[in-house]
Amino acid sequence: MDTDDLSKETYKAIIVEAEKFHHDLTLRFGLLSYQCKDENEFVDKSIKLIGVLQYADSAYLEYIFFGKAPDKLKLIEALEKISHNIAKVKHIPIEKRHFDF
Repeated sequence: MDTDDLSKETYKAIIVEAEKFHHDLTLRFGLLSYQCKDENEFVDKSIKLIGVLQYADSAYLEYIFFGKAPDKLKLIEALEKISHNIAKVKHIPIEKRHFDF
């Protein structure tokens, strides 16, 4: 699937929030969407990615952010915000979410 297939709620909760922090984080979530068959799988894998990034060492973060790792505390704050957003979206039944198609 592509990020265009996400509901507006999920797109805003993850993609838009990631972009507020750093474009490379947005890119990582966007690439993740291509590994998913549907929105629920994307949300679940996003939660796993957040967990990995929260505990990543500086070398891995440099890889993820193409040689320029962000401040770890600010990254964790951004990831916590995305996690909070995901929790809100998960309370919205899929049939009540808004899709462009």
